[in-house]
Order: sequence, then structure tokens, then C-alpha cells
Amino acid sequence: MQKRQAREMIAGAVQMRGLMPLLMKSRNGGKWSAAERAELVAHLRVLSRLSPYLLFLMLPGSALLLPLYAWWLDQRRSRRNSAASDA
Repeated sequence: MQKRQAREMIAGAVQMRGLMPLLMKSRNGGKWSAAERAELVAHLRVLSRLSPYLLFLMLPGSALLLPLYAWWLDQRRSRRNSAASDA
């Protein structure tokens, strides 16, 4: 499962090439065309599918919550393993 997620993340990262220059265009005083806006939406959709865990790590203060997050993920794994052994 981890290898599959790693492959998906790498594929998503490859699809994200060109996002930063596109984002910086507006910051540098340029205007986005309709095609560039559509490209931005496509990039954001790829980002949203990469991993919900990445979103949590990008939140402000998330480094402080990292031990709690690790505990929560471990609890999920424990419940999943116990449910599989009961079946």
C-alpha cells in the first residue's frame, strides 16, 4: 500500500511541473488568461488528490501536532488489523 501511495505522489508531483511559475505570474503583476486559469484548476485538483495527509502537514502549527497525528494513524492501523484478524 505504501509503494502504491508513493507512486501516486510521484506521479502527482510530476504533473505539478509549471505550477509555481504560473502562480507567480499574478504575484509579479501579470494577468492569467482563461487557459491559464483552467490549468491552475487542474493543478489544484491534482494537489487535492495527492494525499489528505499532506494537507494536515501544511497547516500552521502542524509540527507541534505531529506526535498526536502519528498516534492517530497508529490507532487506525491497530483497529484495521484487529478487525481483519476477527474476520
